[in-house]
Amino acid sequence: METDFSWWQALTLSSILGWVVTSSLFDLTKLIRARVQPWVTRQVLANTPFILRIQKCQHGFFDKFFSVVSCVVSVPFYTGFLPILFWSGHGRLARQMTLLMAFCDYIGNCIKDVVSAPRPSFPPVRRLTATSDEKQHAMEYGLPSSHALNTVCLTGYFLHYVLTSGGPKDAITTAVLFATLSMLVMLVGIGRIYLGMHSLIDVVAGIVFGLLILAFWLSVQSEVDNFIISGQKVTSFWTCLSLLLCFAYPTPELPTPSFEFHTAFTGVAYGVIIGLQQTYNSYNHESPRIFAPELPLLVFLGRILVGIPTILTVKFCSKAIAKWLLPVVCNTLGIPIVSSCYVPSLKASENAKDEPKNTGYLQRVFSLFPQKVYDVDTGIRFVQYAGLAWSVVDVVPTVFGYFSL
Repeated sequence: METDFSWWQALTLSSILGWVVTSSLFDLTKLIRARVQPWVTRQVLANTPFILRIQKCQHGFFDKFFSVVSCVVSVPFYTGFLPILFWSGHGRLARQMTLLMAFCDYIGNCIKDVVSAPRPSFPPVRRLTATSDEKQHAMEYGLPSSHALNTVCLTGYFLHYVLTSGGPKDAITTAVLFATLSMLVMLVGIGRIYLGMHSLIDVVAGIVFGLLILAFWLSVQSEVDNFIISGQKVTSFWTCLSLLLCFAYPTPELPTPSFEFHTAFTGVAYGVIIGLQQTYNSYNHESPRIFAPELPLLVFLGRILVGIPTILTVKFCSKAIAKWLLPVVCNTLGIPIVSSCYVPSLKASENAKDEPKNTGYLQRVFSLFPQKVYDVDTGIRFVQYAGLAWSVVDVVPTVFGYFSL
């Protein structure tokens, strides 16, 4: 039988709730922004000549090279890469990198929207956005560079994982790995400046925050992993945590897509954890690794061919169900909602005319809370990515069993 929340679970949730209340009462986001934003903005402007010197080396090869590097270390890449880690038998590495990625994405985007500092001005800076993902990133605030922060955290954790698993490594192997990953971080930082997406202060801040987050994660990773695979009240705790993190997210000076990115990856982390609660002992505990006799290369390729369409189908179905169900639930509870893109019938201009009708018991309970209008797209986005991640560790392994993969 499961016990009540442990002290650290209660402390974590109460601390986040305390921050939400305190920040709302004293408008802490604006207070912090008023002190930090002017200084960062001055640094961004002062960095403009340095960016222009970097961009004097403009060449088609560098344009393509740094664009590819940016794609390789982007959130969409990791979203596609993490399922492959799970299916190749590296469950612990996949679990940790999923949670670390969600943590990095949340902290990095929170800092961006708290500071609300501009990116380098163009012109005079040339900004190259070769992909739709880069165009979305260009709509975010600048400091810190998410690419630099995520690269430091994830390559650093990967280095730690390689060096601490599979027996001791010799000094040459360690030095080569460290140099290779350090070179990747350097290329990412230079690339963000060359592409006109960030100034030097953004990249430096991304590296510094990345190192701090990595150091923290390495100190708690074992406890986190033990908790999500064998802890008590895991589902209850993570549900409360995911909900509170949405309310704890700071309001930027102007709207940005950062909150959307956070919602998606918070949903990914939630889906993985919920799925692991069902399948860890049966599949994800002792899954054979790629190139082992039980998992040859051809079988692994078969897993990818079967797994990718399956998770995309689940994502599509999750989104369709959420688009239908969440508005019904919110209307039942008397929660005022709008939709920015997913539900055309809930446009803000139309919804704003209607006051919530609080007639039922549940509606009267929810009417005690501040009657803020919520964007139902946030919930839809969370559900679809949670469904995708849940299918990676729960649905897809079941499908593999049917196909003897």
